[in-house]
Amino acid sequence: MNSKTMLLTLLMMFTILNLNAQRKYRSLEDLVAEAVRVNPKIKALNAKLKIAANEIEINTNLPDPVLTIGAVNLPTNSFSFTQEPMTGKIIGLSQKVPFPGALSAAADVKSVDTLIVWQEIADLKNKIKNEVSELYFKLQLKREELSLAKSSLSLLEQISKVVKRKYEVGTAGLQNIISVEVQITRVKDKIEILKGNEKSIIAQLNAYLLRTDNSAISTSPIEKISKLNVNTEGLLLTAEQNRPALKSIELLKSKAGLMEKQAEYSFYPNFKFGVQYTQRDYSGVTGKNYHDLVSFVVGITLPINYGGNKTAKIEKAKYLQQLYGEQFNTSLQILQQSFGKINAKLSELAAREKLIVSSLLPQAEEAYKSSIADYQVGKIDFANVIKAENDIIKINTELAKVRTDYRTLIAKLEFLSGTDFNKFSK
Repeated sequence: MNSKTMLLTLLMMFTILNLNAQRKYRSLEDLVAEAVRVNPKIKALNAKLKIAANEIEINTNLPDPVLTIGAVNLPTNSFSFTQEPMTGKIIGLSQKVPFPGALSAAADVKSVDTLIVWQEIADLKNKIKNEVSELYFKLQLKREELSLAKSSLSLLEQISKVVKRKYEVGTAGLQNIISVEVQITRVKDKIEILKGNEKSIIAQLNAYLLRTDNSAISTSPIEKISKLNVNTEGLLLTAEQNRPALKSIELLKSKAGLMEKQAEYSFYPNFKFGVQYTQRDYSGVTGKNYHDLVSFVVGITLPINYGGNKTAKIEKAKYLQQLYGEQFNTSLQILQQSFGKINAKLSELAAREKLIVSSLLPQAEEAYKSSIADYQVGKIDFANVIKAENDIIKINTELAKVRTDYRTLIAKLEFLSGTDFNKFSK
């Protein structure tokens, strides 16, 4: 291999490795889609779905017919087929048949299981979306805090240079330099803590994606709050129509109703039909050839309700319907409490964002400018400048937290209601 070929090969390898290293997800939707695609629990539930589908065929078809082969009326003194006229060889076929409608009733019960598994899959996807979204918004917040801390560090380092020059000409005290350096050290420490938090969240997100801990994940800028036009009553109605967990409860109740209908068939008889052919040989005793015989039998089970065993099946199905009905109502009650609490918090966060943007942040920026001006003319100590700068950082951090908390709560609403509320934003 000549040097040009080797160089080209190395460049291609470097390009491929660089592309892999820079592979990032552009949006939260990408992360959620990938997390759902690779999730092993969803793959397990897909296998469970196939099992449930096969259970319909396994448990709702006629049992196999029974083939009978044997001999009848053999004399014990000789075990000869020609000694007695009633001796013969038999072959028979029998088939059990349940009461008409019993198999279809059983199929109805089993078919609901597939629908329940579908809802389990949908609920798991809904849960994954909520958990990934929560981590994503935490990552947004940590990165915003990190950006603000780095900006603060850069500003403090510039201020440090100014203070040192002022100290050299005798217009600033040593205490001012110490105050700046202490603050710089604190900010550096904060940056390291935030970097650790960022890596931790990235590792958690990558676990959902089945990737290595340090795989790159990009985040979009934190969005401003867009209020939702929803209320508790509307959210409850949406949840009833869309929440997979609630649909599962409704399906379980429906299954219990079908189980009751299936149990009613236990009061009806089942049947067994059989046909038997007996072949007889020439009798050496009588010197005659006897005709072969054909037998037909019909068996009917007697559905006697011993100890109330059949009645108990029906009662059990009724109690299950009552259980799932109350479980559904309990879930709605819990959702109502959650929706009311979240809606109140959303209103609070929206009001706080408005207050921060319109009042607190402009006031803090104005106070910072004023402190710089006052410090330059010697009206205030340098510690006041640092405090004013810290106030701006704190307010910007709080603004970022308010906005990410708002988005996190919306994601929670989407999880609890089982729908996407982007269409309600304005």
